[in-house]
Amino acid sequence: MVGKLAPISSRMTIADGVYQQLRDALMVGRFDPGQTLTISSLATTFGTSHMPVREALRRLAAENALEVSSGGSAGVPAVSVERLDDLCRARVVVEGLATELATERMTTAALIELETIVAEHEALSDEKHVYDMLDRNRAFHFAIYRQSGSEVLLQIIDSLWLRYGPYMRMLSTHIAPQLETGLHEPFTHHHHLIIGAMRQGDAATAKREMVADIDGTLGLLRQLCESSARR
Repeated sequence: MVGKLAPISSRMTIADGVYQQLRDALMVGRFDPGQTLTISSLATTFGTSHMPVREALRRLAAENALEVSSGGSAGVPAVSVERLDDLCRARVVVEGLATELATERMTTAALIELETIVAEHEALSDEKHVYDMLDRNRAFHFAIYRQSGSEVLLQIIDSLWLRYGPYMRMLSTHIAPQLETGLHEPFTHHHHLIIGAMRQGDAATAKREMVADIDGTLGLLRQLCESSARR
């Protein structure tokens, strides 16, 4: 399953493997906001010594994905409406621009890839696989952003999505029970509209639908943050 931690393969360095698995898990919301990640427990999970785990946590803290304590353990950042709004303001600007640029560079092969990802996303929703579904959502977005041709924008977006991880956890926790009852849509409405606009070469509409996609999730997450703060 996407984001599930596993022993590190010998095909990569141990430190890089720990870092990449933790990074992917954080980005799809595998950890709770405020959760503490200890070096010893992670080392046991990965089957490694403490050193590569400590290095991975330092790298993730440098990317503002984790907050490291003086004792060496790390915490997933807490959520707040203010931080959520700040992240989404930045996302709207850079992801909207990347979508415009991608539309101008879109190819038939890239459009087919996007349609395939959306179909996979919807199938996973039917099968009630919430984390894999959220991973397909991420794959859809980044397939577009890579098509923009801007390495700088892609790096900024990647950083923003990593910091968005605690909110993805809130989203997955909210969605999972609704998927079980069949009462939740798979969040692909705007994705279809984005593909349609890109097929027509309409960069303005593609950007507008991407912003609407971000704003739609923002609205739900704001409600979840406010509800959590009242408890």
